[in-house]
Amino acid sequence: MIVNSDLQAQLLLCLKATDFPTMGAKYEGKVRDNYSKDGKRVIIVTDRLSAFDRVITLIPFKGQVLNQMAKFWFDQTKDIAENHVIEFPDPNVVVAKECKAMPVEMIVRGYITGVTSTSIWTHYEKGERNFCGNALPDGLKKNQKLEKPILTPSTKAEYGGHDESVSREQILKSGVINAEQFDYMADVAMKLYLRGVEVAAKQGIILVDTKYEFGINDEGKIVLIDEIHTPDSSRFWFADEYEKRLASGEEQKKIDKEYLREWLAERGFKGEGEVPVIPDDIRVETGRRYIEAFELITGQKFEAQVGDVDARLKVNLAKYC
Repeated sequence: MIVNSDLQAQLLLCLKATDFPTMGAKYEGKVRDNYSKDGKRVIIVTDRLSAFDRVITLIPFKGQVLNQMAKFWFDQTKDIAENHVIEFPDPNVVVAKECKAMPVEMIVRGYITGVTSTSIWTHYEKGERNFCGNALPDGLKKNQKLEKPILTPSTKAEYGGHDESVSREQILKSGVINAEQFDYMADVAMKLYLRGVEVAAKQGIILVDTKYEFGINDEGKIVLIDEIHTPDSSRFWFADEYEKRLASGEEQKKIDKEYLREWLAERGFKGEGEVPVIPDDIRVETGRRYIEAFELITGQKFEAQVGDVDARLKVNLAKYC
């Protein structure tokens, strides 16, 4: 069992970056380091945390939590959508089939919420009643459940840029994907979300909203890539407190990275300017919440040891170097 003293000790051992030059061509995302070679992609999930489209800090055990949670959900949803997974040779690593990433993310929202400038609640609060082609009624309260889940696609920004929420019409007009591709991904995304809602509900958890990424494999098929239903791509609330908090206007009890995002927002940071220094106690609490999310959502115990992640990777990835 991971305790706060383990998280504190791991602060100095967080995985910030990787360097495996013989493992293939490297692409560094906000959180993941990718190496491509011989039709395979080795994806190493670091402990970097991103918020407001910026890399903010390092969180102990975060990479392992994300990777193992993605493994859980890939297993839970493989009957709905083919995915890119080949194997998981290390707690922080998935080896996947090389795919060409689609330039659009599929975001599904079941509730009206959020704190960022691009969130659905921010737009609604300003008086907007159409979000990415979805008509919204008057009178909704923050955190209220929508009549039915809605799809709010997003363009994928280059590293350091900002994603942009758009409608189906705008995407098709841009020509980045065609109608058949869009509609297939939209259908799969909604089925994945509903499965996520169902599985999370058994654990007393609400899957609020989430995003899905797709790619085209060497057979020309559209498959699920990246991650699925992790605290980095999804928002989760506790079901047993939802109605009471909604009625009283309280914020929902969360088990996702909104904790740190809100800490930043309270200090005036929403993506622009210099990132505030994150105190160790905030980093430790964020790590604890990631682990809590894993255990609550999967129903499994999180197993990890304090140690040098980079050294372990060198051993477990030797056959790919």
